[in-house]
Amino acid sequence: MWINQIPCYLLMVAHLCILNRFVYSQEKVPDSSYLAQNLTCITHNLDNVVCTWTTAAEDDSKHIYEFCYNASFSDPQCSLTKEKKATFALIIFEHMQIEITTLKLAKGKKNDPIAENTFLLSEKDILLVPLMPHIHRLTPDFLADTLILEWYDGGSVFPYKIDCTWQIQILRKDPMEEIALETYNTSVGSRDTLLHWEWTSDLPFNCTTHYFRIRCFLNEKNFDGKKMWSEWSPLANIPGKDRGNFTKMYPLDKVVVGGSNVTFCCMYKAEDTFISIKYGNLCDTLNCKAAPLTKWSKSLFVQNVTAAANSGFNAWCKIQEGGTGRFFVTGTVLFVGYPPDVPQNLSCETQNFKEITCYWQEGKPTLLGGARKTKHALFERNSGKNITCAESNRKNYHCNFTILKNQTEYNFTLHASNHLGQSKASLITDIRHRVYPHTPADLRVSSVTSTSFRLSFSLPGNFKETKLQCQVQIPSGPFQEERNVLLNNSENSRYTILVGKLRPYTNYIFRVRCATPEPFFWKWSNWSKNKTDTTQQAKPTRELDIWREKDANDTVTLFWKPLPILESNGLIETYEVYWTLPDKSTKNESVPASQNSTKIKLWKNDYIFTVRAKNKAGVSPPSSINSAELPAGDVSIEKRIGKDDTISLDWHPDSNVTCGYVVRWCYGPEPCTAVHWETFSSSVTNADIKSAVFQPGVRYTFSIFCCKETGYQLLGYIKGYIQELSPKKAPDFTVQHTTSDSISVKWKNISIEDRRGFLQGYALLCAKGEKDGPAPKYFQSEMNITDLNKNSMTVSGLQGKTGYHLTLRAYTAAGYGPHKALYVVTKENALGLIIAIIIPVSVVLVLAVVTGILCYRKREWIKEVFYPDIPNPEHSKALDFPRDSEGNCNSKTLEMNPCTPNNIEVIQSQSQDLKIEDTAITSPVMEDPPEDGLESESGSHVVVSYCPPIIEEVISNPPEDESAASSQVVYIDVESMYPVPVKPNEELEADCVVSAGYKPQMQLAVNNFRQLEETSTTEEDSDKGAGYRPQVNASSWNTGCPDSPEFTENVSFGSPCSINSRQFLIPPKDEDDDSPKAINSGWSFANLFHTKLNE
Repeated sequence: MWINQIPCYLLMVAHLCILNRFVYSQEKVPDSSYLAQNLTCITHNLDNVVCTWTTAAEDDSKHIYEFCYNASFSDPQCSLTKEKKATFALIIFEHMQIEITTLKLAKGKKNDPIAENTFLLSEKDILLVPLMPHIHRLTPDFLADTLILEWYDGGSVFPYKIDCTWQIQILRKDPMEEIALETYNTSVGSRDTLLHWEWTSDLPFNCTTHYFRIRCFLNEKNFDGKKMWSEWSPLANIPGKDRGNFTKMYPLDKVVVGGSNVTFCCMYKAEDTFISIKYGNLCDTLNCKAAPLTKWSKSLFVQNVTAAANSGFNAWCKIQEGGTGRFFVTGTVLFVGYPPDVPQNLSCETQNFKEITCYWQEGKPTLLGGARKTKHALFERNSGKNITCAESNRKNYHCNFTILKNQTEYNFTLHASNHLGQSKASLITDIRHRVYPHTPADLRVSSVTSTSFRLSFSLPGNFKETKLQCQVQIPSGPFQEERNVLLNNSENSRYTILVGKLRPYTNYIFRVRCATPEPFFWKWSNWSKNKTDTTQQAKPTRELDIWREKDANDTVTLFWKPLPILESNGLIETYEVYWTLPDKSTKNESVPASQNSTKIKLWKNDYIFTVRAKNKAGVSPPSSINSAELPAGDVSIEKRIGKDDTISLDWHPDSNVTCGYVVRWCYGPEPCTAVHWETFSSSVTNADIKSAVFQPGVRYTFSIFCCKETGYQLLGYIKGYIQELSPKKAPDFTVQHTTSDSISVKWKNISIEDRRGFLQGYALLCAKGEKDGPAPKYFQSEMNITDLNKNSMTVSGLQGKTGYHLTLRAYTAAGYGPHKALYVVTKENALGLIIAIIIPVSVVLVLAVVTGILCYRKREWIKEVFYPDIPNPEHSKALDFPRDSEGNCNSKTLEMNPCTPNNIEVIQSQSQDLKIEDTAITSPVMEDPPEDGLESESGSHVVVSYCPPIIEEVISNPPEDESAASSQVVYIDVESMYPVPVKPNEELEADCVVSAGYKPQMQLAVNNFRQLEETSTTEEDSDKGAGYRPQVNASSWNTGCPDSPEFTENVSFGSPCSINSRQFLIPPKDEDDDSPKAINSGWSFANLFHTKLNE
């Protein structure tokens, strides 16, 4: 598709080339310096076009120019001009051909063309440049530093309205500096208009010269050419005073809006010296900038100045005088505030239909005062009247406007203005609906009857059109009764009101206010001053409420309640009491008004008493009561608890009641001097007794009576509290007696006044403690005593000779009262002490007996465990020789006779033959010849001499018969020796090891037995080769040899079981006792359980 558009593009390119040739090409002429160049076409008014051009030639005075233009739809038009400028009418065209020919002037001849140039001009090539404007007038305001700039817009040259933008340039200083460039939009056309523009300078005009100039720009939307700004207008200025000929500071007493930026300037003489410039003491907090302004002036720029109520801020500069050198100060005051706010709550009203008063409120304060305060003016649009409002208090702004005749509707506009601005508020009102009467004055009150008054007052004003409605306020109990009265207009402004339906002998306070009635009602006037007066008296309207009390002296006391002022209808003077005697005569008594009771002697008769109250206007209706008391049956007593200040009572109805019920009570103890009662009808069986006198914690007793024709009968009592409290005092209790395990206490009942509630019981607490120690926090027992008839208590289960803290306190439903504490120590318990001693002793004895019995029964087992049997030579079978029947002493075994020890051969049945050789030991005693008896028995006994010698081991053949060997045993005394501890690491010598004398029955651990074990084939053979062994723990015996070198240190003597023992196995026989006695030098515990089994 783009291929089809190629011819169009080529045609367009060719057309542009042709246009470029016509516009920018120049024909080659003989002298090109006269060729027209730089064609510029301008329109100032969209009506004519002015074209100008230039040439290169410097002198063209002998030439003229022919200017020809040819539009596409018209014939060429030419004109000659000496100047390089031509004008033609602006028409709508696509393009125009302009041909400019330079002609040389020739006198009397035809001008010769010397250069010619052709231009192709379109509408877009034409410039729209407005004509240069001119400032008409500058009007400065040196106080407010505002300027009004005026100029004519030149709109008469335009055939129609065109939007126009103006630029205003402000310059100052020397050389000039632009400080502002403002824009102002208007429309121009058809006629010249004087335009106004207002500007406020931040720098006072007096500080330096200000310059102003303007230019414009036309916003013609239908023009396709280029639009340009016009030339600047000539400068206009406001001259300053900075000429160096005087000293001054500006601005002078200026008023600005809070938060504004303010520039101060200080001008001084040429010969003086500037020192400083200040703005109060605020430059420390505000952003103040000081700078040179001109040669003889300085400026101070302060940002965001703050406002203060009714006061200004000082600014000053310090100058040093050139001639004298002294310093002086010049300054000014700046007032900071706000423009007036729109008046708030504007309202207008009249009080007398003669003058309208408008009220309003200021709104936001301006903080300006004096000559700078806000001024108000009231303008009425319907009549065109404008009045200036007088100055008034800020809290009570108002303005008065005189009512116009035959005009009821008013259209008001209130204007408020000050140095910083102005505001306004409007109101349209019908004055008949805005009537606010004056306060009624000169109020007078006069009594007409006991129930009515006449009021009169004055009220200025003319109320013919609306009439007048007044309101009378009358106190009625706790409320205020207000009665409305409609009144007609009064010529003398005096009005009268009759007030009725009042109470007799009552003090009233009256006051009056007025307003217009509906439909014109706006608001009430203020209340008049109060006026007080009292109505006349009337006779009492109600009978007295009476009661009687009889005492034991046959005297009745009559009581009555004074009538309230609303029912007495006057001042009570006396009370009249009447009663009829048995003889039908009547007796009366007058009681002064100050008393409300009287006593009358009955003389054993009952009467019907009548009581009446009397004032100046008359007496009250009679009240009667019978003095007789009917016998009462079972009188019940009940309890009640009230709430707040009320106690609720109820009673059982009585069908015989004819004149109601009476509830009687007293605030103090009986007999009561001030009796209180309430009377109820026969149909009422409950009541709420309410009184401000009731107090919490006080018991009240209420008596219920029923009224019958013949008298009053008591139904019952009700005791109650308005509110229960905890007891006031603690019970008074003491200790009656104490024992070792109990304490008995006794207490007294609390009085009714101190109970302050229905007593529910006592709490008795008990705890251990010291007498002077702190009170216990926890009690081990607490007893709650709810039987109020009980006044004693015993605390049991205690410990003897122990201190206890006892605490007793009473309680009601409201809680516990104060407590009383006692400290008591229980008595000592002797029986308990005895028992405490006997029981442990008995237990020990019983245990000992049981232990003895058990030990006796288990003695064999104990013996085996703790002291096993040890072989005793006395019971050895080897030494057991038979006795003859005659008991020959020569047959005794081991009879101690002096003898010479012989060699002892021990014949054993082992396979090994051991020959034991006993070395003879010479007794220190003289040797005696052996006895015959002993020798004669050698054939049948084996005599062994047991003496610990140095034993040599020899191997011999054992004899075939043990009895064939003959030997003799000799006992010698061996000096007792103490055992020496054995060194466990020493070895026995070989001589001791190989000894084969008497050996205990224990496992030998010496070398000789090891040799025997090697030669023995069985363990049994080895045991037999070891000889005799005691049946004890082998590890406890010492096996040292006495002949060894260590004998003296390592042997132990004194044990009959030791192989090294030198003590006799059989002790010598006592001459006085035939039986042998065992001598035991060891521990004798075995004797306790020892038993001769052979006996």
